[in-house]
Formats: sequence, C-alpha cells, structure tokens
Amino acid sequence: FLLRPLWLVRRPLAEGTPSLAQHRRTMPRAAMPMQPIARLMLRCSHHVRHPVGRMVPSALASTSGRSFSSYSASGGSKTATRLRPKTCLNMYFSRFHDKPGLAGSVLSIIGKHDLQLTHLESKLYNYSFDGATIEVDIDGITSDSPKLKHVIEEVKALGVMVDVRPALEVPWFPISRKELDYCVEEVIGSGTGGLLAPDHPGFHDEHYKKRREEIASIANSFREGDGRLPHIEYTAEEVATWKAVYERLEVCHAKWACNEFKDVFPELKAEAGYGPEQIPQLQDISDYLQSRTGFRLRPVCGLLSARDFLNALAFRTFCSTQYIRHGGNPFYTPEPDVCHELIGHVPLLADPHFAEFTQKVGLASLGAPDEAIVRLANIYWFTVEFGLVKNMQPDPFDSDPGSRVKVMGAGILSSFGEMEWSASAQPSEECRQMGGIARDYPALSKPALREFMPEDAAVQPYPITTYQPMYFVGESLRSMKDLIGDYCDRMDKKFYPVYDPITGTLNPSRHVSRLPRTSTVHIQAEKQKAYFESLGQ
Repeated sequence: FLLRPLWLVRRPLAEGTPSLAQHRRTMPRAAMPMQPIARLMLRCSHHVRHPVGRMVPSALASTSGRSFSSYSASGGSKTATRLRPKTCLNMYFSRFHDKPGLAGSVLSIIGKHDLQLTHLESKLYNYSFDGATIEVDIDGITSDSPKLKHVIEEVKALGVMVDVRPALEVPWFPISRKELDYCVEEVIGSGTGGLLAPDHPGFHDEHYKKRREEIASIANSFREGDGRLPHIEYTAEEVATWKAVYERLEVCHAKWACNEFKDVFPELKAEAGYGPEQIPQLQDISDYLQSRTGFRLRPVCGLLSARDFLNALAFRTFCSTQYIRHGGNPFYTPEPDVCHELIGHVPLLADPHFAEFTQKVGLASLGAPDEAIVRLANIYWFTVEFGLVKNMQPDPFDSDPGSRVKVMGAGILSSFGEMEWSASAQPSEECRQMGGIARDYPALSKPALREFMPEDAAVQPYPITTYQPMYFVGESLRSMKDLIGDYCDRMDKKFYPVYDPITGTLNPSRHVSRLPRTSTVHIQAEKQKAYFESLGQ
C-alpha cells in the first residue's frame, strides 16, 4: 500500500482501548506514527494513523517478506525489464551559421532516416544570445548505430554542432507490471506483515499473529504473471468481524458517501461478492474493476513506501492487504486491512474520473525526486484518503439534508466516526470527543472546509492522531481529475512516461538511466518528527 501514504483507518475507541492521551503518555514522540507521505498511504486507526505509503514509526520500520533485490541501473536482476534504447542529441545553432529554415532542415534529415522523436525542445545557448540549441531524443536507437552516425554527419554538414548527451539519471521506477514485484519487496513493519506493536489489539494473541503470518506468506509468494490472485479461506471469526464493520459503515454511507460511491455498491454486491456474510476475494474484485476502469488489485503483506505504492498506481494497480483487523475490537485498527481496502478504496476505483486522476498521481511519481513524492503523497492524502466533494444534488431522502459535502476519501469512508465529523451538518459532541477534536481543537465545532487546489494540498500539514481539523472540498470528481492532471503536467520532470495499457509497459519520453532503488521512508520519518516537535513549541 502507499506506504501508501500510509492509509489511515480511523476508528472510534471501544471500551478497553487506550485513549490518545494515554497513548501519548506511554509512547515516546520519536516512536509515534509518522505522517503519510504517500498513499500515498494512510491507513490508520483512530489514534494511530499511517500516511501515504502508510508510514510508521521509524523504530518499527523493518524490511519484511522477500529480501530487497539489488537492482542496478545497468540492468538489475535477470527478470528486470530493460529500458527501450534512446539517444539524446544536442544541436547548437551559432548565430553565425543560423538562418531561416535551418532547424527544419535538421528535422528533415532525421525524418529522412525514418527516426522517431520522443522529445524536442529548443532554448538559447547558455541563456545568452550567442545562438540556440535544439535537443531531441530519438527512440529505438543507440548512439553507436550506423544510421545515427549518418544523421550526425549530415547535420554537421549544415554547420550545426552536434553532441551525443549521456542519459539523464533519475530515481528507479518500474517500466512494466512485471517490475511491480520489486515495489512490494520492502514492507514497512514487522516480518509478519503488519504493525504488530505492543499497543496493537492482536499483539498478545498468538493465534492472531500466526494467522497474520500465514496470510503474509501467501501475499509474499505472489508474482506478476502467476495468474489468479491468492484465494483466502476466511474463518468464521474473521467473517464476523467483517460483518460488524460492513453493517455499521453501510448505514453511514447512506448518509454521507458521495453519489459515485453509492452508485457502485449494487454492482459490487452483484458481481464481486460484496455483502455482510462473506469477505470478498481480491480476484473477483479485480475482475470487476478491470471491466470498469482497467484497475486491478495486487496482494501485499504490509505497508509500502510512498514511492513504491504510488509507482504501482501508474499501472492502474492497487496494492491491497488481505488480512483483517483483530476481532476483539472490530471498530478499531492501527493499520489498513481488508475492511479499509475493500470498503473504503475499491468502490471509487470503478469510477472513470477517480481512476484517471489516481493513475495520474502514480504516473507523476515515476522517476520523481523525493521532494516531489512528498507533495504527491500529500495530494493523495487530501483526495483519495481524506477528500470531500460538494453536495451538488441533494437527495430528497437524505437523512442529513443540511450536509454541505459528501465523502470520497477512503480513510473517511472506512471510519463511521470521521464520516459524521467531516460531512454532517452538525457533528455530535460524542464524535468530537471520539476523534480527539474536543481535546486538541476545543474551539472547533465542525471542520474547516477549503476549496481543493493541488498546490495548496501538496504543502498542507495535517495531524495523524486525530480526525482532520480541515478538509479540501472539490467541485466534483471530474473537476478534481482536471486540477490534478494540470498539476502533474506542470511538475518539473526530467521525462514523461507513456503508458501502454495493452502491454502494461511504460516508455519514458527521454533517454534516462534508472538509479539503484532507494526508500523514502527516512523522509517520511523526518517529516513526522518535525510535525510532532512543532506540537511542543
């Protein structure tokens, strides 16, 4: 999941669950959950939220599952997909040789040799008036190709200087669905696939931990190309937990979920096995999503880094857990589980506009620097996880007709308490108390609502141990798709990815070289640490 931002799943505290105040007194700040950076990944519980990429305290972070492959820029493992060859030419037009039509003549030479350009840009040479340069990337050809050598010779004959440029180095990113196997290698948490810390409801339940290990092992064994997704035989106890959550949330969805979410649910019941009496299987859901928007699910045993989680979204692949929260308290979980994934996230992935902007965030993350990943994770947080949309067409049968907004974010849709807080016209005092608002924001009777602008969401700080004091509100899913698409197009990127949905592969627009794989977990940890330090100032 993002490290997915780590996805937040906020739940009200049940009897016997430690309060947030108690949690803070017993847990050092340095060990508290970190703000999501990606999913980019938030799934967190009422008082333990995990940000995009599902962030977790650095003290709890460890690599689990398969060992982390040493993927090198020169080729990586035997199953790594190689980048399609490209060559970048930089051509200098001095003011002494430049003349009208010269650039056209150069491009005609390239066309004469039947070469395909994937990138073309022009600029003044060294930002001066001493001529100009044109830089092109040519697809499917290497710098030592005889055909390219002929092109260079003919261009030089026109009085144009030509240099072959080295590849642009960028952070590693997958270029095929097969390479998503690398993206799920580094899991944040424990070797059993989860955050089974001492405050976890299942920490002292050996049977539950063994079950988690079993399901984690199944997820770890899956590889792209294996065929059907692993089928989990859920126990009666696990189904009972699912039923309790499903039925409680279903009532809240009728009041506060956006129309697109509610429109999909009947189809999920009919085609993907949704209902209170059974936990749906990932394969059935994946088949349904592919028929609607081309999205697919992939099992994962725990939290992923923001970069890895977002990278998978570029291929319209959503990494999902298959384990379920501890049955001792079905309305509380400190981490994402099948309830959060399947009830909170899946329905809107069947909406074309939602699916498109989700993929755009993923595409923008490919090869992006760490700072850009943080900003994209923030956008994901305030939309896919905790986004609201305007209530443009009030339902005459709506049980909360005064509500100004409806919920689209999975972190809210999987938390009955935060659904009321974020979307109700008059949130109850019980809701304020349950979500930590009455304690941390005593003067706040309802959340602040701001118009959604990606530039603002990208830098907006947020708490991860309480309900959100502020939410961004979009005009509609379509308008949010357009705004996010524009933001991603304006990002300062070294290349643009061209995705082929038929083959499930990516072709960068420029001649790039992928650096060895790295993790953004440390950035997430530093960001969260700074946030908690600011609370004490």
